[in-house]
Amino acid sequence: MPDEKPRVRYRKEGHVAYVTLDRPEVLNAMDLRMHVELAEVWDDFDRDDTIWLGVLTGAGDRAFSVGQDLKELVARVEGGEGPSSFGSRGRPGWPRLTERFDLSKPLIARVNGYALGGGFELALACDIIVAAEHATFALPEARLGLVPGAGGVFRLARQLPFRTALGHLMTGRRLSADRALHLGLVNDVVPADQLDDCVAGWVRDILRCAPLSVRAVKEAAAASVALPLDQAFATRYTWEDRRMHSRDAREGPLAFVEKRPPVWTGD
Repeated sequence: MPDEKPRVRYRKEGHVAYVTLDRPEVLNAMDLRMHVELAEVWDDFDRDDTIWLGVLTGAGDRAFSVGQDLKELVARVEGGEGPSSFGSRGRPGWPRLTERFDLSKPLIARVNGYALGGGFELALACDIIVAAEHATFALPEARLGLVPGAGGVFRLARQLPFRTALGHLMTGRRLSADRALHLGLVNDVVPADQLDDCVAGWVRDILRCAPLSVRAVKEAAAASVALPLDQAFATRYTWEDRRMHSRDAREGPLAFVEKRPPVWTGD
């Protein structure tokens, strides 16, 4: 009998969406059904103007996600499925989070345990990573005759010093949470029992900021990181155009002058 249990939990609390990969019995390994459910979640997350940021995590305390469900992969290959490479176009759940390059709302990865393979790639696609002390990161695909096809090759080479990234990509070596923090790959590392409080602190700090400002900053930083500085200044950014002409752009300075907390509306 097919497993009818949902693979993803999705809830909204105020302006925050919480997304939980929910297969703890297999360390939150991602099968095709999970990708389909996640696509629906990200569509709603992007579409809902009342939601200003998201938190992505995995159920349980053993893993954020260990990546692709390899048992399912073997069954698909034995069933005649052809080889795959970079990206998910044409496959269930496309575009997956790792390919939603225009997603402007901030995402926090709450990593408790293993973030391996596609799980690590999901975390790399988020904007802030908060990890428990026992978290472990790795892209072991080369050891399996695969490649980190959900962007791990590209993102790790951009988010770590190149030679360091290449060493991990070519060997599948693991990164401890402390080492990841030292390399600037994660934002915070805390004891497991403080993980939720640490994430909540990041959520509070982001919500103190104007949501359009946050989206404009994220878009401009991502779009300009490889541009010459003069070209970065001259480029037009969609969310900056919206922020510049928004009510929140007037509300912030006015609230400061009136010595009161700003009331953001997101428009």
